[in-house]
Amino acid sequence: MELPRFNYADIDGSCAQAASEPGEADVRAELDRILASAQFSVPKRVRQFLVYVINETLIGRGDRIKAYSIAVEVFGRNPNFDIRNDPVVRIEAGRLRRALERHYLLGGSSDPVVIEIPKGGYVPRFHWRHELSGDRDHEAQPIPSGRREFGRSVAAWLNPWFVGSMAAMAAIIVVSLARAPTTSPPAPSTTMAAQPEGPSLVVKPFVNLSRDPEVDFYVAGIGEELLSQLARFKELTVFRRETPGTISPTASTEEIRQRLGGRYILEGGVRLFEGKLRVTSRVLDGETSAIIWSGAYDADPRTNNLVDIEATIAAKVATAVAQPYGIIFSAAPQPTRSAQSPEIYQCSYRFYRYRTVLDGNAHAQTRECLEQVTARYPDNATDWAMLSYIYLDEDRFQLNRRPGPPSPIERARQAAERAVRIDPENIRALQALMTVLYFSKQPTEALRIGARALQLNPNDTELLAEFGSRVAQAGEWSRGAALIEEALTRNAGHSDYYTGILALAAYMQGDDTRAADLIRRANLRQFALYHFVAALIFSRLGLQVETAHCRAEFLKLRPNFFDDFDGELDKRNFNARDRAILLRGAIQAGFPVRPSLTVETK
Repeated sequence: MELPRFNYADIDGSCAQAASEPGEADVRAELDRILASAQFSVPKRVRQFLVYVINETLIGRGDRIKAYSIAVEVFGRNPNFDIRNDPVVRIEAGRLRRALERHYLLGGSSDPVVIEIPKGGYVPRFHWRHELSGDRDHEAQPIPSGRREFGRSVAAWLNPWFVGSMAAMAAIIVVSLARAPTTSPPAPSTTMAAQPEGPSLVVKPFVNLSRDPEVDFYVAGIGEELLSQLARFKELTVFRRETPGTISPTASTEEIRQRLGGRYILEGGVRLFEGKLRVTSRVLDGETSAIIWSGAYDADPRTNNLVDIEATIAAKVATAVAQPYGIIFSAAPQPTRSAQSPEIYQCSYRFYRYRTVLDGNAHAQTRECLEQVTARYPDNATDWAMLSYIYLDEDRFQLNRRPGPPSPIERARQAAERAVRIDPENIRALQALMTVLYFSKQPTEALRIGARALQLNPNDTELLAEFGSRVAQAGEWSRGAALIEEALTRNAGHSDYYTGILALAAYMQGDDTRAADLIRRANLRQFALYHFVAALIFSRLGLQVETAHCRAEFLKLRPNFFDDFDGELDKRNFNARDRAILLRGAIQAGFPVRPSLTVETK
């Protein structure tokens, strides 16, 4: 979706235009300087993006520069594609803006002409350098809370004093941008008071550990990417620009605790030594000042694209910190950590704990907690998404199923759809809707929604693993397993449910040895379907004792499963080939399969 045009007069307090603007020859000469700059290190299609928007503007067709036209004419998208489900233009525009800023900070610091792509649109602006000399004083002025975008004066990048404070400014500005809504729901500033407060993270500006002015740029770029990545994880509150005062890079845990309470704190530093970049980061418990996680990441700017380095390092840090099974959500919530509404944190923690064990007691406790929280805070999308999963599991796993209408699948769908209506870009809401639709026998639509969610946040490994599970069960076992393995590699704290799906995928592809190794690693002894899959695997390997044990455990937990075995396979969208494999495996493992079902499949 294209962002609205931004009115720079609101930032600078003036609509005055320069007496003269750079001519076409001046702009094209500057374009040549940029494309030849060693600091303008971007992929070919980002270069084509810049050339396209400049050419269109110079020939008087700036009004045609929209996200749709760029996607079709620069990135080769089909004219019938839906711009709302494809963020390629927004993503590449961000790369282009950062690359231009890098150019003007370093190699282009003396260029007579400045080209910028203002936030909120894609039409370039051209300035003589001297026109921007008075803008610096406006750069730090507060931005109204309801605003979605911000302006940045290029002259500020050219001032040596500003380079030294870039990290702090980038952190504050980008949180305001990244947390702002891009669709129709009410702005956070108007709904914040009605929302529960869950786990929250204060991000301190990263520190330049080399005392080299060039490193300030890396600090700002990595900080910007990091805040952007963190803001996509809706279960975690990342402190915004509205936080009273600025957070100093040197602020102590005690200072932050006194001002903001016992939040988690993320801090880090960037060092450049012998041409190589090292980024270190750590998370501290705001209550105790204890370090609960630390990481270090290395890159070589001489051999790697700088924009990709920033994005890759930021994604690794965000994944480790903000994932549902990451550092913060793996720690039990403390009563003093959230002064306003600790129950939301308790429910999130209960939900992810339940997902690691999948047993009836945890399911019942989590359902009760989420129903109470959604009643108290009906506009929290993430809670409705979690509740959707809980309702769905009443049906697919037969956990604490409530009798009568509406059915579990209907309640699950209503909760998921409500979550998406509240926040159409909430990843957990889209994940819940994908899963409900899949088990409602709409696998094509389910996978379409899952793919869209991955475009919004490709670093959400919980979504990646769930999406991989659905892809696998839809018949693409190899591809689905690869997606799950990627998720588990990037975040080892995931539920063993996904390891069980990997075991089933190996079994379906005939790799019984790997299947047995995986199923033994999945610690889900209270989860009924674990024993079913294990019995299939052990039976085909001729392990009779293990098969008998798993068969008995499964039938104890799900005694009526084979009353409608065909329906159980049907709701999971297994194709004809896979249904036949599972039926033969169930018979071989000694399960009570109806004779009529075996006749139907011959």
